[in-house]
Amino acid sequence: MADSVYKKYIGQQLIERGVINRDQLDNAVERQRELQQKGVIKKIGAILVDLGYCTDWDISCALSKNGDVRTVDLNEYPMDMSASNLISPEVAKRYKALPIGFSEDNKRLIVAMKSANDIIAIDDLKIMTGYEIEPVIVKENELKVAIDQFDGMSANIENLKPEEDDEPDEEETEKQQSDDQERPAVQLANQIINYAIKAGASDIHIEPMEKRVKVRYRIDGVLHEVMQQPNSIKNALISRIKVMSNMDIAERRIPQDGRISKSYEGKVVDVRVASLPTPYGEKITMRLMERSAKIITLQELGFPIKQFEGYQKVVKYPYGFILITGPTGSGKSTTLYATLQQLNSVDKNIITLEDPIERRMDGLNQIQINDRAGLTFAKGLRSILRSDPDIIMVGEIRDHETAKIAVESALTGHLVLSTLHTNDSSSAITRLSEMGVETYLTASALAGVIAQRLARRLCKECKEKFTISREDLLKQIPDFPLDQWQAELTLYRPKGCLHCNNTGYRGRVGIYEYLHVSDYLRKLILSDANSNTISEAAVKEGMVTLRADGINKIKEGITSMEEFFRVIV
Repeated sequence: MADSVYKKYIGQQLIERGVINRDQLDNAVERQRELQQKGVIKKIGAILVDLGYCTDWDISCALSKNGDVRTVDLNEYPMDMSASNLISPEVAKRYKALPIGFSEDNKRLIVAMKSANDIIAIDDLKIMTGYEIEPVIVKENELKVAIDQFDGMSANIENLKPEEDDEPDEEETEKQQSDDQERPAVQLANQIINYAIKAGASDIHIEPMEKRVKVRYRIDGVLHEVMQQPNSIKNALISRIKVMSNMDIAERRIPQDGRISKSYEGKVVDVRVASLPTPYGEKITMRLMERSAKIITLQELGFPIKQFEGYQKVVKYPYGFILITGPTGSGKSTTLYATLQQLNSVDKNIITLEDPIERRMDGLNQIQINDRAGLTFAKGLRSILRSDPDIIMVGEIRDHETAKIAVESALTGHLVLSTLHTNDSSSAITRLSEMGVETYLTASALAGVIAQRLARRLCKECKEKFTISREDLLKQIPDFPLDQWQAELTLYRPKGCLHCNNTGYRGRVGIYEYLHVSDYLRKLILSDANSNTISEAAVKEGMVTLRADGINKIKEGITSMEEFFRVIV
């Protein structure tokens, strides 16, 4: 009887909604009879889906209380992690329900469910959370993915340890024992770090406010707020992280630095921790670096073909000076490591000076800069030259002394790679001059300059096409290359789904400008030409500018116009 009611209910609902017709329902009923004769029991809704007449989502909508309950697309719904944190992953799995937000008056908890008819689940969640429950119907597969992600975030990982393997002193042991009694803070600290790794975050920001503690992750170069915590847990949470990173928990007036080394699913993740005093307490910033992560190759960086071929020739030079330029967070270190990986061989002595060492590579002699101990880039570079290097990598050119030694090293038979903070490739040449490096040295030593940015990749699962008119496009990007006959253009924009945490982006791609120092450009450098003159000459010789490469990646559907405006000045 119950099945016949279900059958009638589902069939009527789907027909009234225009999802199926009467003939399709009759075919499904006949198919159900055939299966029953074979001893196979299957609901009519599942059969309709199997026959391709409707989807699981259609069934879920039909099962909702005749439209009294909202249906929600989790791919487009902005999930509130503070709502999800009101329950445990075990509860979410047990009831197949996940809180995703609050009502406008903050009196009701919005809970994503497969079915709104689960009265027991709704009553239990009401008791657990203290909120009235507003169920919304979501797709079963989307709900499963969301609960799995929530479970990953909330996993209680207890294998965090200080980077050093030394035995802790008695005072530290007492701190640890005291801290272990603060179980909520321990669990929350692990939760924050664990989910950051799951989400592919590069940085964690724990920021005390007047009445709350805000947690943000930098994912693909952009900060996202993921949770808020009550002020009552602030001191315990910060103390927990400071203990894990071997920082002084009693000192809250000055900035501190520390490290955590964490084994996670067979990987080793280094967490660089920095504290900063603020009016409402200490701000904690954590940089996550996977020690065992595969280093991206030059081929995977996203170089335009011609620029890649040009750069490949330069890195094979036996000597010369190569600069990677761009603002902080533009991927300069990644490009350097990719280059070093290609150059790394048994017949090369490669020595690096870094602050800090972000990736540990076999075959390289990597030196950590220590200003307090007197080991600066300049002093380290002088010492390196006495160690018979073939290739030298200097993490950053910061002063006149380092710049001059690096240039002179390139002139004395070494391949030198380094980074510089400039907006484009031609500005690096004038910047060296401003740092006191003579133009004749720059002209002789400099082989090539890369300027780069990092833009977020459009999520392949959800990026959507849109058509923009010629007029509107040129208003926004006047130099966008269009044929005369093109009245409109099809581009891509972000949408958002579970695969990309509703951001519309997943991963990043480099935008590059490679300036090859030709004989003609050397003459311009010797004549003290300004950066604009050098850039114009390089473009005439075939250089693709940052803007041009960014526009090309918009046309190819790799990134969006919004990202272009965000990263390209």
